[in-house]
Amino acid sequence: MKLLFSYLRQYWKLVLLALVLATINQTFSLLDPLIFRHIIDEYVTRFKEYTSGDFFRGVGLLLAAAVGVAFVSRVAKNFQDYFISTITQKLGAQIYSDGLRHSLELPYQVFEDQRSGETLGKLQKVRTDVERLISISINIMFTTLVGVIFVMIYAFSVHWLIAPVYLSTVPLLGIISSIISRKIKTIQKVIVAETTALAGSTTESLRNIELVKSLGLAQQEITRLNSTTGKILKLELKKVRYLRSLSFIQGSAVNALRTGILGLMLYLIFIQEITFGQFFSLWIYSFFIFGPLQELGNVINTYREAEVSLKNFQDILDTPKEPKPAKPVVIDAIRTLDFENVSFKHLSGTTNALTGITFGVERGETVAFVGPSGSGKTTLVKLLVGLYPPQSGRILYNDHPTTDIDLDRLRERIGFVTQDTQLFSGTIRENLLFVNPAASDKEIMDVLEQSACQGLLVRADKGLNTVIGEGGVKVSGGEKQRLSIARALLRKPHLLVFDEATSSLDSLTEEEITTTIRDVSTQKDLITIMIAHRLSTILHADTIYVLEKGRIVEAGKHRELLELKGLYYAMWRQQIGEREDGALKVALNGMKALSQN
Repeated sequence: MKLLFSYLRQYWKLVLLALVLATINQTFSLLDPLIFRHIIDEYVTRFKEYTSGDFFRGVGLLLAAAVGVAFVSRVAKNFQDYFISTITQKLGAQIYSDGLRHSLELPYQVFEDQRSGETLGKLQKVRTDVERLISISINIMFTTLVGVIFVMIYAFSVHWLIAPVYLSTVPLLGIISSIISRKIKTIQKVIVAETTALAGSTTESLRNIELVKSLGLAQQEITRLNSTTGKILKLELKKVRYLRSLSFIQGSAVNALRTGILGLMLYLIFIQEITFGQFFSLWIYSFFIFGPLQELGNVINTYREAEVSLKNFQDILDTPKEPKPAKPVVIDAIRTLDFENVSFKHLSGTTNALTGITFGVERGETVAFVGPSGSGKTTLVKLLVGLYPPQSGRILYNDHPTTDIDLDRLRERIGFVTQDTQLFSGTIRENLLFVNPAASDKEIMDVLEQSACQGLLVRADKGLNTVIGEGGVKVSGGEKQRLSIARALLRKPHLLVFDEATSSLDSLTEEEITTTIRDVSTQKDLITIMIAHRLSTILHADTIYVLEKGRIVEAGKHRELLELKGLYYAMWRQQIGEREDGALKVALNGMKALSQN
């Protein structure tokens, strides 16, 4: 709860104001039974001493006072609720914002080890639970405390024996509640963990809905997710049993205590120690005290939920951020990129993903990395954009190691085209402005032309305002890649990275995109890094590096590597052979169809 108090301190003025208003609200609402006491003791039970006029004047004045205190209480209550809502909304938004900001600044490897929906689920849960806890703490706990203090003072002024009897009920209920709440806390931890895991699993299933439905796995996913939902349901029902037990014990205890206090006060009337008005006022006050105490089970449940959620939130904040240099070097223009004997091993890996990688590239040059699956190509890309830190060796931009560089500013100079193009729901303009919100329509049209997107624009009936995908123009795989290239170019990058940008495309589309990539990469103001599985896309590269088991085993131009008759040559022959076999099959099928006709 220290974390929550650290946030509340920032709003201490609003909290203090809400507490003052809660005190006014509760105090004035408690004055009503006191006025009722005076009506009974001074007028109702002494009817022989007053005329009708005196009675109506006296009682009317007291009733007017009752209306007045009720009005003040109601006004204070409305302002109290307003300021409580202000506190909870501001604090909840800040907690969510801080958690999101910290999460986005965590090292990339943290996200590889968890589901994307889990962090979001934790942030949403802590926001909701904290808002509920603050609201219930002021509206129930604090107002009950004010009521207890008021009633204790009043009861002591009436008779010394009543106050300690009233007060003894509070620790008794507290002990009972504390014992049961420990069990609730244990269950709540498991519920939050399972709910968070369910959120992550559901997010994954919905994100991969195409795969799920294509393979007919919808029912399997429903069964898997429902099993987790079933576990959560059992735990929730177990928690409900504890809460109902707590409520039953509290209710029984409160009823017994109230009956005991009633008997005590009736005896005090019998021995003429208190008046009828004092009895009725104290009896009404018992509802002010014992009513909220019966809600203690809900208060404890809310507290336990918030406690677990805040612990999860604290764990997020305690996760170290991506390290940044104290005095970072700002790279405004990328002129050179060098790897010096770089090695890297994944957290869960037993062997290095990359070992002793050394190469250099300057502005205006294009280099490519090829190799079989698992050779380390994608890991190399993540290293050069700073998603992974090298475990040994150095990565240098303009002769400055990445440990000394402001990586966020550096990444602003990098354009990235991946194999799986991520387009957002929205218009063509919105998708491109995502990487450069300040870009003009002319700049957008220029990069679309450079990326050979004319075919898409012809079909886009609303131009740049045309919605992509659902409810709008459908885009093919090749058009998605062209839009991705246009988006990368709109950043006006100094380093352009193509990570297997054509591997999921058909041969004709691959050839078209390869031509586009070749035209883009020949620009002399760019460093172009290409990661490729299909060798036909990187024939124009100035240098081709061949990776095998995380090491560079060959390097040179296309023709030079073919002459070596090594791994690159074997990969080339295999891919050329596959193409020739494919073309032969197409020709044979065509001839067969003609002969049948």
